[in-house]
Amino acid sequence: MTMPPLTLYLAAPRGFCAGVDRAIKIVEMALEKWGAPVYVRHEIVHNKFVVDRLRDMGAVFVEELDEAPTDRPVIFSAHGVPKAIPVEAERRNMVYVDATCPLVSKVHLEAERHHENGLQMIMIGHAGHPETVGTMGQLPEGEVLLVETVEDVAGLEVRDPERLAYITQTTLSIDDTAAIVAALRERFPAIAIPRKEDICYATTNRQGAVKAIAGRIDALLVIGAPNSSNSKRLVEVGRAAGCRVAQLVQRATDIDWEALQGATAVGVAAGASAPEVLVDEVIAAFRARFDTTVEAVETVKERVEFKVPRILREPAETP
Repeated sequence: MTMPPLTLYLAAPRGFCAGVDRAIKIVEMALEKWGAPVYVRHEIVHNKFVVDRLRDMGAVFVEELDEAPTDRPVIFSAHGVPKAIPVEAERRNMVYVDATCPLVSKVHLEAERHHENGLQMIMIGHAGHPETVGTMGQLPEGEVLLVETVEDVAGLEVRDPERLAYITQTTLSIDDTAAIVAALRERFPAIAIPRKEDICYATTNRQGAVKAIAGRIDALLVIGAPNSSNSKRLVEVGRAAGCRVAQLVQRATDIDWEALQGATAVGVAAGASAPEVLVDEVIAAFRARFDTTVEAVETVKERVEFKVPRILREPAETP
């Protein structure tokens, strides 16, 4: 039987960013150093495949610190945690490793610097997302106001319009954030801006890669978790760029093949916490149904690497 022809355009960069790669390595090295179980507060990164693999190796995922025993190491996820969490871990004499992405930590430090200078913060982010919760939790309550949309800006009640700064979640849509920033600067002309863009390089690069293939494709598949902010933004970017069909799939078994009927060119992108093995799985699923040609479209090469914390590079103490 002859299979219909189809071209798969693979967006690059895609998949693991340096912060995700570091966070996963931290859990693996902690298990190697201290043995199982090692506790992780919240999913280390937002990807079920990754979390399940680490769970099989001996990681135990919990949502709150009090779910972890005091005699086992605990790791804080790549999204960051409120300042009260490491304070509580120290109070309980726990060994802990902070896997917060260094680019998220940069935003934390930026917020603290502005606070020390007497500025109230406005954070552009998604309510309830672990990164937003962690960043807002760096400062006392009321010192960080959250906005999610342009409309939210009009309803802001600030302490002093002349003493403000803004920060952003690192995984937002670049275009949506630009519109919110414009609204903030229009309403509060004196607002202090980040020294360097808060939206991280990986988010920017992956969104740019989706835009680069959008004009060539009939449909877009983004491999990523439904709770992954950067993956959901890739779907939105694809739709905004004119993709008739844009699906978020965790793996090949989630693909809606009916929606792809008649497509001759499909784009594949992957969120920053999706492993390449899931991309290979999707390609194999297409090859089983179509006479598939694969074409990579790379917009930029990523060479960023982050070191793991020193505690993991030191040998374990012998009793």
